[in-house]
Amino acid sequence: MTTPPRKPALNADTSTFRERNLDQYIGPKLRAQRLSQGLTLADVASLAGISRGMLSKIENSQISSSLETLHQIVSALGMTLGQLFRDFDVPEGSALHVKSGQGLEVVRRGTKRGHTYHLLAYNQGPQKRIEPFLITMDNISEVFPTFTHPGVEFIYMLKGRLVYRHGRNTYLLKPGDSLTFQGSVPHGPEELVEVPIRFLAIINYGAGD
Repeated sequence: MTTPPRKPALNADTSTFRERNLDQYIGPKLRAQRLSQGLTLADVASLAGISRGMLSKIENSQISSSLETLHQIVSALGMTLGQLFRDFDVPEGSALHVKSGQGLEVVRRGTKRGHTYHLLAYNQGPQKRIEPFLITMDNISEVFPTFTHPGVEFIYMLKGRLVYRHGRNTYLLKPGDSLTFQGSVPHGPEELVEVPIRFLAIINYGAGD
């Protein structure tokens, strides 16, 4: 009878790696919490009922702590285990932060002097899902073409007053007003009533576009 080949012992290595990562997370977290409260190693060790040396090794990620010991330490620090592990194994994340006045200025059909588009998010990968613009207008005599595009557009007025056309309908927009519509229907500013005008225009192209 042939003995089946043994699988490599990957689970043990993976478990050790995770424990090491956990120790390296717990130690600095406990130390930062202790220091933020102005407590010494001796203070926390006494409250937790463990030796100062053990606490030092845990803070320096030199040993692993049992769950019971860990509970004693966090209780001494006025924490819960939930608070301790809140940030463990959380994805780093990646957000695009555009500071005030630093949006990418773009030129669109109909853009003239006194009429600016600032794109507030870009470099979103091969599929464009959303485009948020901050639009400013200050030339009350400007005449605009109509626009069409895929997706749904959302407008939120921040400043000024504007008559906006969508298809056969027009809407007077004032600060705090919003308008949501299909981009495939011709639309655009009809009349600048009170300048300067500023509004957010967010185009959602959806997953399929």
